[in-house]
Amino acid sequence: MTREIHLGDASPKPKAKNVDGHAAPVVLPPPAGAGHGKAAARNKLSLVPLIFLIFFEVAGGPYGSEPAVQSAGPLFALLGFLIFPFIWAIPESLVTAELSTAMPGNGGFVVWADRAFGPFTGSLMGTWKYISGAINGAAFPALCADYLARVIPAVADGGPRVATIVTFNVALSFLNYTGLSVVGWSAVALGIASLSPFVLMSGIALPKIRPHRWGVTAGDKDWKLFFNTLFWNLNYWDSVSTMAGEVDNPGKTFPTALLSSVAMTSLGYLLPLMAATGAIDAPPENWGNGFFADAAGTIAGSWLKYWIEVGAVLSSIGLYSATLSSTAFQLLGMADLGLLPRVFALRAPIFNTPWVSIVVTSLITLGMSFLSFNNIVAAANFLYSLGMLLEFATFIWLRIKRPEMARPYRVPLGLPGNIALCLVPSGFLVFVMAIAGWKVYAISAIFTAAGAGVYYLMKFCKARGFLKFGTVDGEEMMYERHQQESRNDGV
Repeated sequence: MTREIHLGDASPKPKAKNVDGHAAPVVLPPPAGAGHGKAAARNKLSLVPLIFLIFFEVAGGPYGSEPAVQSAGPLFALLGFLIFPFIWAIPESLVTAELSTAMPGNGGFVVWADRAFGPFTGSLMGTWKYISGAINGAAFPALCADYLARVIPAVADGGPRVATIVTFNVALSFLNYTGLSVVGWSAVALGIASLSPFVLMSGIALPKIRPHRWGVTAGDKDWKLFFNTLFWNLNYWDSVSTMAGEVDNPGKTFPTALLSSVAMTSLGYLLPLMAATGAIDAPPENWGNGFFADAAGTIAGSWLKYWIEVGAVLSSIGLYSATLSSTAFQLLGMADLGLLPRVFALRAPIFNTPWVSIVVTSLITLGMSFLSFNNIVAAANFLYSLGMLLEFATFIWLRIKRPEMARPYRVPLGLPGNIALCLVPSGFLVFVMAIAGWKVYAISAIFTAAGAGVYYLMKFCKARGFLKFGTVDGEEMMYERHQQESRNDGV
């Protein structure tokens, strides 16, 4: 893995020209509502907070990986979390690293699709990913209440549960309002706190491990649950790309952060699973959601069981906060591209955060937190898979059609190697989509049609002047950032 990441193997284009060969602008207007220099600099994301934000975009710890054991047994669960990072997490991370450093503006995958295939495709990508992210985020306040109810039974239902979910949402929305730097360092603290009990459990379990237990398989295997569990727990590596414009020196920071987060996340699943499945004689059917706490209680005592349950609450906080950040900055990026009204790009005067986008996303996720919507969640995964297929196509298309584009980090493979890199995870995406039911197809089609409708509605409003839209060209903004990085690095 280390050999795959090379920092600085490409340099920005000469300052006199942009990627199309035309004269580069000398001075560019700021995005709508952009903050001032001191606030912007203060809230830039550095390496360590970015690593933990990616960690929480994807995993937040091994919580939720238990159904992999339940559905197929310890052997397949361990093999899955050992192999799957290489066929899914690493390819997605490499693509994210290259495109985020080539186009380091807010909006991430929306910007990439827009540049490769045009604004309609960029808008559709935004619809697919935003719906997926918002529904994903809506699960965490309810999940936090569920975990908290194990420690404080009074919040299990009724008014106390509603109050818990609302308080959770409002508090973390305010945290996001105070800036990405605060969110990032909060993620560091939450990550350490939520992973610590698993480090202790793994250490205490060492003398109790019997390797033959790792070879157990489930009698009645549920492969659909198994693969969905792997997919869900090792997904969303590209979400952080929507905040690329807020990262300090993205050309170097992004590849290093993604590499580090892939390693931390993969080991964060594999080692606790090895410890728990090797140290206790629990049949696979016992491994439902939350079983890690029971396993920790058996291995070390009730004190560690309660610590893991508290860690699950902290993990839910980190997951929601990171998801809210990425989805809010996606809206900001879409507004900068003119795909959404300019109001979504407005930034708070002190903290330089997209406060309108934060409020809108927070309200959407809060409303969804009280719904029971299994088919909608499955549809969100389907839409995310569509978005990823488009993302891989964007990566290959830009390599072919825009070879001269400045890429501060470049995946160290030729075109055939890059195609192979994308084909393996694409095949898995097609498999996950193929096993979805007709209800998922129908709901996904409705969401997609609604996304197309939003694009044409925005186009109509822009033409008639009903709403104000941004006028800053995204590619010029990104080229200017490359120039600024070169000056900062003394190039």
